[in-house]
Amino acid sequence: MEMFNAEKMYTYIRGYACGLNMKQTLRALSFARDKHEGQMRKSGEPYIIHPLTMACNALSLGVRDDDVIATILLHDVCEDCGVAAEELPVNDKVRRGVELMTFAVMDGETKETAKIRYYNLLLESREAAFTKLIDRCHNVSTMAGTFTKEKLRAYIEETRQFVLPLLRKVKNKYPDESDILFVLKYHIVSVIDAIDLTLDICEA
Repeated sequence: MEMFNAEKMYTYIRGYACGLNMKQTLRALSFARDKHEGQMRKSGEPYIIHPLTMACNALSLGVRDDDVIATILLHDVCEDCGVAAEELPVNDKVRRGVELMTFAVMDGETKETAKIRYYNLLLESREAAFTKLIDRCHNVSTMAGTFTKEKLRAYIEETRQFVLPLLRKVKNKYPDESDILFVLKYHIVSVIDAIDLTLDICEA
């Protein structure tokens, strides 16, 4: 039995966006669905489930920022679908947020130095910073059963090394969003601690 229904989530987000006249979200919603058509997650679900779930989670947390929701919906389109940021049918703030969310190792960089640059730059955009935190919240929730033990360890380590410090910086920069950030931190930390402990027990 499927846990999430893409059509129902799509309809929910579209209705919500129409009600609040969220023009960027409406543009992003249909574009993301078209570009992710046929792509699948490692869990076997249609890939569009991932950004749709993130958007629903953000709305349930009280996020009403049109640009943030649009960035969430489009955050993997450039990286996974070969779409340039300037091709996105949204405003410059959303394009910049998606661009910053797109990870790439540049010439002369190691993957580690690329990550340092990537996570530092995320703070330049409210849209990118919140999208990354909500993205990580969903990814840690779905990685058990799809990641190898080695990848679980690496993902948990990256979360502790980069994502949680990012969350603290975002909280300092946007103190009015502390309630939302508390929920995200609580969920992320609870999940990675539980998985980490389970791995330790299995390897003992």
